Order: sequence, then C-alpha cells, then structure tokens
Amino acid sequence: MIICPMCEHSQAQGSECENCGKKLQQAPQAAAVAVAPLPELEQTHHTGGRVAVPSELLPELDFTRQKSGPDLPTQVLPEMETTRAAPVVVPINVEAVQDLDTGRAAADGVRTAAPTGAVICRYCRNVQAEGLVCDRCGMRLPRARVAPSAAAQKAGSEEELAWKPCQKCRTPTRPGKLCSVCGTRVVADS
Repeated sequence: MIICPMCEHSQAQGSECENCGKKLQQAPQAAAVAVAPLPELEQTHHTGGRVAVPSELLPELDFTRQKSGPDLPTQVLPEMETTRAAPVVVPINVEAVQDLDTGRAAADGVRTAAPTGAVICRYCRNVQAEGLVCDRCGMRLPRARVAPSAAAQKAGSEEELAWKPCQKCRTPTRPGKLCSVCGTRVVADS
C-alpha cells in the first residue's frame, strides 16, 4: 500500500498519486539473498524439543521426596497446647449487667432541622448557595433534599411517574429534575 506524503491518500500501486498528482518515489526492493547455514553451528537433532533427557541422581545430594507411606507412627505430645476448647456451659441463673445500655434514649419529639443556606464543597471548598452540583469542580454537594408537601405531591404525581431521557447524556430522569449523571435539568414536555 502506497501513501501519498502530500495528501495522505492511500493507493495500491502507481508512480504518482491518484488524488493530487504528486510523483511518488518507490522504495527500492530488497534483492533475495541465498542464506547458507554456518558449518560451525550445532544443529538441533530433535524436532519439537520434547525428547526425554537421561539424567543420573547425584549420590551426595539428600533425597527428600516423601515416600508413598508414612514410616513413623503419629505421636501425641501431652505438653503441646491444642486449639480445641472444652464446651462452655452457661448457668441459667446469670444476672444481667446493671449499667448496660440495651436500647435507644427516649424520644423527646424534637427533630433536628435540615441544613439550609450555603453549602461548602468537600472537594474544592467552594461555597455555593444553591444547586446539587458544585459550580467549580462538578462534584455532588452534600445538600439535604426537602420532602415535598402532600398537596404538591398529589398535583404532580401524574407528571413524575413518566421518565424521560436527559437531553445531554440520555440517562432516564424525571421531567423537571436534575440528571443524576451530568446535572442537566430535564425539560418537561408541554
């Protein structure tokens, strides 16, 4: 395949580019050279290299391979600590710990209010008054969502059931809400 250096057109053959007409220089073809094996090199006599090689054991080496059967009986050492424990028997008349807290504190009826106002991004420390995504770094802000009132929920329940794809990333999102992936507000059809 020949590629033109001017217009980068590729063509199978030819002395000039079919697209722009530039004269192309052909690379000189390498001449075939007969290669003869060197007589001083040792040739491999075994094809594939999977021939068994005879080997002798050295008498001065310790032969440590385990034999087929054990040659010594097992012995129990009485002074050795074993990991098995005797079964634990708990008496039925065990008293409970007097100062152990077994539950939650009694509710006083006062709930902690959800945080409102400006929020500080935990990644870039940007202070932002509104939005769920940081304007500087794009990370999600630690903002509490306020639950809608029951009347507003009934009025918009029909519209909120239908999910629509985000205009930017095509993620299914409810109309009028922010996309969970890219943060774009999904437009509701009128």
